[in-house]
Amino acid sequence: MDERFSRTVALIGQTAADKLKNSKVIVFGAGGVGGYVIEGLARSGVGLIDVVDPDRIELSNFNRQILATEKNSGKNKADAAAERIAEINPDARCRAIKMFYLPENADEINLADYDYVVDAVDTVAAKTELAARCFSKGIKLISCMGTGNKLDPSAFRIADIYDTKVCPLCKAMRKTLKDRGVGRLKVLYSEEKPVVSVRPPASISFCPAVAGMMIASCVVKELAFFDD
Repeated sequence: MDERFSRTVALIGQTAADKLKNSKVIVFGAGGVGGYVIEGLARSGVGLIDVVDPDRIELSNFNRQILATEKNSGKNKADAAAERIAEINPDARCRAIKMFYLPENADEINLADYDYVVDAVDTVAAKTELAARCFSKGIKLISCMGTGNKLDPSAFRIADIYDTKVCPLCKAMRKTLKDRGVGRLKVLYSEEKPVVSVRPPASISFCPAVAGMMIASCVVKELAFFDD
């Protein structure tokens, strides 16, 4: 047994740990939320984590993004994520995909290659496309509804988008999803009303971190303990 995951095995058992090692996850977005999702997956022993993000790390990312360091400043986020995964678990595989995912280029990624898809992007068109494709193919997906302009990490919840409340993005997406025939979508959302309403969204260190780790927890537990 790899000693780096010995404490994980003690908690969930070898069978579950082996499932994680053989699992394939793709994360869209390696920013505030996505970076912590990737961190949680890597430290849980997920064997393949592909990362999709075209952006570079900027100084404005430093207040909330785990990949934002002086060493990584100016580096592509997907590349930085791949390097961090390798530093945590050299046996893990990661493909850094530098693309801005949209309906026009969505066919370039075969979502059926993965056991779980994580949506941590900001673009509604991309979120809707991922939801529609995953729903039609029966692929597991969890989508983050955003952590900007929030201050209370205890207000985050995971639920089906049709059972959510308060979150304006959930409300906006429900109609679009209905129009595309998407009958369900697991989301992380906040029941906190925005503290401020500014663009680009205001942010703080702990809200994206908590959201990302909650998503990682959901993915890891489903992969480790559920077969369907």
